[in-house]
Formats: sequence, C-alpha cells, structure tokens
Amino acid sequence: MFDPRLQVKILKLVDVSYGGENGFNQAIELSAEVLSNVKFIQEKKLIGRYFDEISQDTGKYCFGVEDTLKALEMGAVEILICWENLDIQRYALKNSATNEDKILHLNAVQEKDKSHFVDKETGVELELVESLALLEWLANSYKQFGATLEIITDRSQEGSQYVKGFGGIGGILRYRVDLQSLDVNDEFDDYDLDGL
Repeated sequence: MFDPRLQVKILKLVDVSYGGENGFNQAIELSAEVLSNVKFIQEKKLIGRYFDEISQDTGKYCFGVEDTLKALEMGAVEILICWENLDIQRYALKNSATNEDKILHLNAVQEKDKSHFVDKETGVELELVESLALLEWLANSYKQFGATLEIITDRSQEGSQYVKGFGGIGGILRYRVDLQSLDVNDEFDDYDLDGL
C-alpha cells in the first residue's frame, strides 16, 4: 500500500503511545537522534537548556528587553534568543536642547503614546534619529557584544511558552549576573549621594 518512491525517504520507524498532536510531538522526540540537524529539534534543545538554567536557579539567564540589553552591553550574553516575530521597535532620539541621545524600545501599544517622544524635564520634543525593528538591530549588532544570535519560532510547545512567558527575548549568560541589583544601582546613580 505504501508508495515505493516514499519508502526510500523513511529515516526511522517509531512507536508512539498517543494520537494527534501529542503523538506527533512524541514521534519527534523519539526521532531526535535522526533529526538532530533539523531546526525544530535544535530549537527545542536550546529552549530546554534555557529553561534548565531557570529551574536550577543558576542566575545565568535573562529575559525582557531591558535586562537582556543590559546583559548584552556587559558582554555577559553567550546565546541571545529572540522570537522571529518580536514586535518591538528601537528608537534613537536626540534632545536638541541638551544635545543628549536617548534610546527607547517600544511595542506597538507604547508607540501610540506620544509622551515617550517628549523630554519629561524640559518638555522639548525629541528628534528622531533612527527607527528600526529591535530584531533587525540585534541581527546587525549581536557580534559586537560577543554573543550568538538564535532566532526561534513559537511553533513548538517550548517556543510558545518562551514567547508568552518571557516576552520572546532573553539569553543564556556566560556567568551569573544579578540584574536586579543593577537596577537598584541605576536608581542611586540618579540621585546626589553627597547630600546623604
């Protein structure tokens, strides 16, 4: 019954204990050795490794735009993991009054709020220098930070969980970084500590 032209394309036969999508996922896992060079399997392994770092609480992971970019600038990111449909725009702005540069990362909803494009202290409207999709900027810049860029999909269960739970951007770090303490230090930098 099976077409002989397809017979030569069979790589491996596996027995599955489920039907439907669960059975298909089980067949993929059982065929992992044969399919090791297939992107889907590589993606599942990579995200699995990321989740292992989180579950073991190693501190060698980051997620979210701000934390990931901080870790990237520190050179701590070994593997940068981004969703292929990451909907965040990177804006390079300039304050013409103070000549200061400002970088913003906004999603589609935040872009509609024009208060992001006005300096809060002076009320001056910021001049747009560059607007680029964050994913495109990362694809052009990741090598400068010594990282490897992996672009993933949300088609696998792990990929979907990564996108929904972690915002579709994060990374596996070379060493442990306490990003929360960096946030606290940044807040203190904004104040004059001489008066304390």
